[in-house]
Amino acid sequence: ALLAKEKQQRKGKGFQIGVKKEGAAQVILIGKTNSGKSYVLSKLTNAKPLIADYEFSTKLPEVGTMDYKGIKIQVVEIPAIVEDFVDKGKGPLYLGIIRTADLVIVVDRDSSKNFIVSELEKGGVNFKGLVVKNKDLDFSDLKEKIWKRLDLIYVYTKSPGKKKDDPPVSLKKGESVRDLAGHVHKDFIQKFKYARIWGSSAKHDGMSVGLNHVLKEGDVVELHLK
Repeated sequence: ALLAKEKQQRKGKGFQIGVKKEGAAQVILIGKTNSGKSYVLSKLTNAKPLIADYEFSTKLPEVGTMDYKGIKIQVVEIPAIVEDFVDKGKGPLYLGIIRTADLVIVVDRDSSKNFIVSELEKGGVNFKGLVVKNKDLDFSDLKEKIWKRLDLIYVYTKSPGKKKDDPPVSLKKGESVRDLAGHVHKDFIQKFKYARIWGSSAKHDGMSVGLNHVLKEGDVVELHLK
């Protein structure tokens, strides 16, 4: 299956390894060979990576989508980190993917964190992510931790007289009604009249606010247009 995947990617514009960012954020899973990265990917997302107990079973980045309360987050498993990763074959390409990710998770088996961190540093990547052990992982707890570390919030939109829309919209912490309006439709900021808010950022249910009102997680926002 992996060979077919490699051949497929070789068709067209030569061999490409870049992973196009999709969803609200991109999370990267890294670790030594046989650290359990593929297992973690399969539990967090809809991906079905090859999970095998022989070394280097992941040959190319594996991509899955994690669902958090309806928000889609891209999770990418990078092939095993080896010694002098920065000088090995596709190492620099993979380091490029790791460098631009929103969050990096080290799947740590046999206390390999220090090795991984030093390999990343050789490649100019300063590790500020999460470290997880692959044994006895509580995956719903891990999803919560990932969400908290991404510094995102989710808010709901609604139309007047109707229930809130599902799924919610993801915003960065500290973003306002203006950001939400622009996210929903590019013309909405021009046409904006006022918004009504239900949730923790509102002093009372249905409070009327302007574009600069800062939103909080779980808010329900009804946009009124001119």
